[in-house]
Order: sequence, then C-alpha cells, then structure tokens
Amino acid sequence: MNTQRLLQEFLELVKIDSETKNERNIADILTKKLQELGFDVTEDDTAEKTGHGAGNLIANLPSTVADADPIFFTCHMDTVVPGKSIQPIVKDDGYIYSDGTTILGADDKAGIAALLEMAKVIQESDKPHGPIQFIITAGEESGLVGAKAMNPDYLHAKYGFAIDSDGEVGGIVTAAPYQSKLWTTIYGKTAHAGVAPEKGISAISLAAKSIAGMKLGRIDEETTANIGRFEGGKATNIVCEEAFILSEVRSINPDKMKNQIDLMVEKFATTSESLGGKAETTTQLMYPGFSIGDDEEVVQVAMKSIRNVGREPKIMTSGGGSDGNVFNGMGVPTVTLSVGYEEIHTKNERMPVKELEKLTELVLEIVGQAIRTV
Repeated sequence: MNTQRLLQEFLELVKIDSETKNERNIADILTKKLQELGFDVTEDDTAEKTGHGAGNLIANLPSTVADADPIFFTCHMDTVVPGKSIQPIVKDDGYIYSDGTTILGADDKAGIAALLEMAKVIQESDKPHGPIQFIITAGEESGLVGAKAMNPDYLHAKYGFAIDSDGEVGGIVTAAPYQSKLWTTIYGKTAHAGVAPEKGISAISLAAKSIAGMKLGRIDEETTANIGRFEGGKATNIVCEEAFILSEVRSINPDKMKNQIDLMVEKFATTSESLGGKAETTTQLMYPGFSIGDDEEVVQVAMKSIRNVGREPKIMTSGGGSDGNVFNGMGVPTVTLSVGYEEIHTKNERMPVKELEKLTELVLEIVGQAIRTV
C-alpha cells in the first residue's frame, strides 16, 4: 500500500462536487479511474428512474484464481450538503478536516479511496484474487434510491461488504432495521375560529390527540417510531380542517415493525373518528432489514480479516439503513464495515489518516481471505 498515494486520492475525491442528485462529474471520473485499473465498468440506467445526475457504477475485475467465489464491495458517490468546493486540510493531529464551511465528504469517499488503492495494489503486485465487483451507487444520501432502483441481475457476488459505517475500522454491522414510512391525513371540519368554533372540528387537535396516545421513540431493543413532520392550518381565525403527519417505524424484526405500524394507524383512525373526524394513512416499506449470523461466511471472512490487520472485530447492530440493506434484500448477504470517519453530515466532519490506511489494509486482506475460504 502506498500511503501517500492513498491520502492524495482521498483529497482529490473530496474536492469533486457530488452533492446528492449531482453525481454526473464524479461518476465520469470514477469510471475513467476504474477502467484504467482493469475493471469493466457499466453505468446502469437508474438515473432515468431516480432523477439523479448519474446511475450506479458496476465495475467488475476478472478473477486470477480458478473457482474462487465472487465478492463485491459497495460505496456511494454522493454526499450530503453543504458539499460544494470542499477544501480538505490535513492537520498535525492526524486528521483530515474541511475548512469549516462545508462537510468533508469522507462519507463515503474514504471508502472509495480505499477501494481504489486496493485495486492499484492488486494491479501492481499481481496479488491473486477471485472475481471482484465494485458497486458505487448514486443517491444513497437521498434514501438509498440508486441501490433500490438497481436491477438485481447486476449483482454477481456470493457475498459482499458495504464500506459505509461509523466507528473505528473493525466494526461489522450484521443487523440493520427494516424501515417503513407512514403518510397520514387527518380530516376535520372548518369553521370561523372566533364566531363559531364549536361548529368546527380541528384536524390539528385530532392529530395531536392521536399522537399523544401513541408510544413513540424507543419501543423496544429492536424497534423505534418517530413523528417526523406535522403540518396543518392556514390562519388563526379558521378552525383547521386538514392536517398532515409524516412518520416512520424501524425494526430489526419485520413483525414488530408491522405491529407498531398497525397501532399507529389504528390510533389515528379511532381517535379521529371518536371526535367526529377521519384519518387516512398510507404506508410504504422504504428498505428491507437484515440480520446475519456470526457463523455465516461473510461475517467469518470479515472477522478473520480484521484480526489479521491487528484489530479486534466488533459486531454491531445499526439503527439506520445503508445500501447494504438493499443488497441483502436482493439475496446477497452483505455486512457493513466501519470506515472510521467522525461527525459525518456536519461541518465538523473529520477523517483520521490512520483509519483510512487501516481500512485499505482491511479491504486488501478481505480479498485474500475470500480466496482462502474457497
């Protein structure tokens, strides 16, 4: 591994503007870089479906080892805002920062930089490897839209690794929740709020009383629920006749998720109806959850690789979703690996240089360990 080259690659990547929905430039640059490293690169047609600036990049490197199992790595090319004109600064404390006016973009360009350096080492050293696939998605920060729109037929791996979790390198996310959203409209009855308020039924009051009767937040060790948006009303002299609530439920256990959704939908409906109003709720599964046992091959490969680079594996359960959720839902066991970035999605984001180097060591070791398990 060339540590100086790795650092320069990371610094170059974060300077490329790629806020979510504006991935065109970085997609073109990554395509060129990967092709120069011997990958066959395809950009899928998901940009037409998602409205993002680019599709997903599917890059395949042929095997040099007979009968080796194919594996894949995935990162995302987009960043959150503010992510334009990022100016990275390497400080003496061993961290890389932005100049404080933007995010840094280590989420997820640290992962991309590590994969590119891994590919360079393979190319230069003739390191034996099985079939390797990189899937670099667009629109991850917009709700995993790139991964969700991707045709599963592009996935050619036995198992894979999403390089996109917080915590020091060595963390392995083996479980993450299903997530569903609920769109609820509460209907009341309009009236003049000063002249005849008793003739009206406030949709805001109906919604508030419904929410007050729900258990929200931490439901149990596997399940959470949250009201994310509450809108209604036009003026103080009008009894509000319509209110809108956007909420979500997450759980590792799909049955628990469904039960919590049912309780919330019922509470909106029964409370509203008991007070003369009406509630209508639609729900949608936003992405699937997953739970992978420690004895499964993808976890074993990750654990052995982490130990081989001098760290102790840390098995984790995430409360959030990643592209790994989607690829698990496509039938390919995928764990999410810690990258080492800190305070992501803020202007205080920073990336430890030592974690960037350790991450690269780890993905190189995974490539070798995947062969040894054959």
